Amino acid sequence: MTPSRPTDRAQSVVALGGGHGLHASLRALRRLVDEVVVDDLTAVVTVADNGGSSGRLRGEFGVLPPGDLRMALAALCGLDEWGGTWERVLQHRFAGEGEMNGHVVGNLLIVALWEQLGDHVQALDLVGRLLGSAGRVLPMALTPLDITAQVRGTDPADPDGLTLVRGQVEVATTDGVITRVDLEPDAPLACPEALQAVADADWVVLGPGSWFSSVIPHLLVPDLRRALVETEARAVVVLNLEEQPGETGGFGPADHLAVLVEHAPELAVHTVLADTRMDPAEHEHLREVVGAAGARLVVADVASDDGTPRHDPAKLAAAYEQIMLGQEAGPDADLVARP
Repeated sequence: MTPSRPTDRAQSVVALGGGHGLHASLRALRRLVDEVVVDDLTAVVTVADNGGSSGRLRGEFGVLPPGDLRMALAALCGLDEWGGTWERVLQHRFAGEGEMNGHVVGNLLIVALWEQLGDHVQALDLVGRLLGSAGRVLPMALTPLDITAQVRGTDPADPDGLTLVRGQVEVATTDGVITRVDLEPDAPLACPEALQAVADADWVVLGPGSWFSSVIPHLLVPDLRRALVETEARAVVVLNLEEQPGETGGFGPADHLAVLVEHAPELAVHTVLADTRMDPAEHEHLREVVGAAGARLVVADVASDDGTPRHDPAKLAAAYEQIMLGQEAGPDADLVARP
C-alpha cells in the first residue's frame, strides 16, 4: 500500500482524465475547495483529441488540442457572476455555415495565448486567472499525441483477429473490442509541472471518463506513470456508471478496474469508488477484483438523478470528502451522499 499522509488538514488533490468525466470530477472537487477540505487542486488533462474544433486547430496550427483543457478550466471557474459569465463565454460554440462553425471561443483563446506567450502552462494559468479558477489546469504532455488501439472483431471474416485503430475519436467509436491502447509517440515529454503536482499530492484521482481514450492514456506517458507509481499520494479510481458503446461495450464495474490494472500493474490503488447501481453479482465480482488489486472498495450513490450515465457533482463531492477525511464506515462502505 502507498504510505499514508495525514488527513486532518486540507488536502492537495490531482485529478487526471479528460472530457466530460474529468469535468464532473473537477466540479465535485471544486466544491471541496470552497469547504476548505481541499486547499490545492490540479487537473492533469489528456491531449490526444483529434476531432471537432480541437482537431481542426491541432491540424492547422500543430498545437496541443485545447478542448479538454478548456473543459477543465470551465469546471474550475469562479462561482460568482464574473466566473459564471466567463465560463459561458469560454464554452460558447459558434453556429452558422462558415469556417467558424463548430469552433469554441475557449479553444481559440487558449491557442491565441499559446502563440502569444510561447508557453503552454503560462497560457493556461493566465486563462485560469481570468476565470477566477479554483485550481490549476495542466496538460499531461507537451506534444500532441495520438492514441492507437488493438481492436478485436472489426473484421467479420476474422472475428478473433486484431486491427490497429488510430486516433482518439476512432478509438472511442470503434465497433470492436479494445484489448490494449498505446500512444504515438510512445515516450512523449510529460509536463514538468504535472509531475511535480503528482509528487506533492495527498490524493490522485483517476476517472471517471472515457476509459481507453481519456483515463488510461495518463498511465502510458512514461514519466507521468513513474510519478504516479512513486508518489506518496493515495490513488482513487472512480469507475464509470456503465459501459460506453464503442469503447467499453459489455464492460461492468470490475472490467473497468481490471483493464486499468492490466495497463499499469505496478500502480498502487488505495480506493475504488463505485456507484450503488450494481446487481449483487457485479458487486461481488468487483469486490474480488478490488481485493486482488490490494485496494478498498467504497460504494456510494454518485449518479445523476436524471437517468443519464453521468456523475452528480454534489454527490461525488460528498463521497470524495468522506474518503479523503477517512469517514467511511468500513472497507466496503455504502456512503450516503449529503445534499
